[in-house]
Amino acid sequence: MEHRYWIDIMTLFPETLGDVLSDSVIGRAQERGIVRVECHQIRDYSTNKQMQVDDYPYGGGHGCVMQAQPLYDCWKHICDFHAQRVHTIFMSPCGQTFNEGHARRLAREYDKLILVCGHYEGIDERFIEECVDEEISLGDFVMTGGEIAAMAVSDAVLRLIPGVLSDEECYTNESHWDGLLEYPQYSRPEVWNGRAVPPVLLSGNHAKIKQWRDVQSINRTRTRRPDMFEKLKFETKQEKKLLALADEALAAENTEEKKDPAD
Repeated sequence: MEHRYWIDIMTLFPETLGDVLSDSVIGRAQERGIVRVECHQIRDYSTNKQMQVDDYPYGGGHGCVMQAQPLYDCWKHICDFHAQRVHTIFMSPCGQTFNEGHARRLAREYDKLILVCGHYEGIDERFIEECVDEEISLGDFVMTGGEIAAMAVSDAVLRLIPGVLSDEECYTNESHWDGLLEYPQYSRPEVWNGRAVPPVLLSGNHAKIKQWRDVQSINRTRTRRPDMFEKLKFETKQEKKLLALADEALAAENTEEKKDPAD
């Protein structure tokens, strides 16, 4: 069966990754043959009787480093299977911080990926130089291994593949797609713990609902992620109108918060 998108993950813990990526939306997409995720046990490519894949670092230091040869043999096996060199990403705290833009690029430019999960004190630099095309990080922190990062990248990329989600609006209306955070969401009941659903959402007026949601997205981005808001450009007449409405709504909200509860 030919899949639209294929991700191979090199890891020391294939069972853990496989279980997570075989459930829910990604799992159903795999069952329908739209995408495929394969996890490869790096230890299977060790020539050591104890299946060892790491050793002490040259130059001294704490911990061990994953050796180049088992990593390379695993990587080469995957590329040979696909009969091509596959775009390879090392999940590394030294990489670029992953975001929606990265996910869209990877989904658009490739139909196959290899994700490499490191462990211990890292992996032999020579494997990175020989086989890795880019390094990606989830953020400015360090984890014990690359598996969580690989699952996050896989999920973020695969959900963008046509057919994985029921409609592209499932992701184009969400946070970060257009540089904005997503508007607040509500469900039944209309009143919960004394908190009511905003009346506009019950109005049935789709134009007003869309306008309210756009305004909420602007102000949520402005207050929660000012770094993102600074990058936004409101250039068209409609965009400037939305920004003005957002300014009014935020000012009204701030005024309401400052009111004396006794008034």
